[in-house]
Amino acid sequence: MDLRKLKKLISLVEESGVAEIEITEGEEKVRISKSGSGVQSYVTTPTIMIPPEAPHPPSPTAIDLKETQKVVPDKHLVKSPMVGTFYRTSAPGAVAFVEVGQTVKVGDILCIIEAMKLLNEIESDKNGTIEEVLIENGQPVEYGEPLFTIV
Repeated sequence: MDLRKLKKLISLVEESGVAEIEITEGEEKVRISKSGSGVQSYVTTPTIMIPPEAPHPPSPTAIDLKETQKVVPDKHLVKSPMVGTFYRTSAPGAVAFVEVGQTVKVGDILCIIEAMKLLNEIESDKNGTIEEVLIENGQPVEYGEPLFTIV
């Protein structure tokens, strides 16, 4: 979406009584909302993957995960259901929801993923023991990215 269209949309929202508008064109999405102090606009564009000039070795986590899956087939991966920020605790300085070696049941809260300022509790989908936490606290996660291994 080009800049002229965005400026026109912002001015339309400012002039109208509309509080918020969201427009999708193909894979591009624009959300403009009017608050008491003015207009805020958010533009989301699709991620474009550009191949690197030189191949980079995979991250240690990816290597460890592949090796782990080959060695013991009964491990269960808890994957991120969304894109966001991974948090092991409910607040800074609080105790982590789960620790390595802790037994969990289906429905136990494992972590929180913050997406668009909403805190989403991620629950265990398997009974077992937390073997490994694969993401550092406060790190961004992608959809389908492994978060925990449960055995």
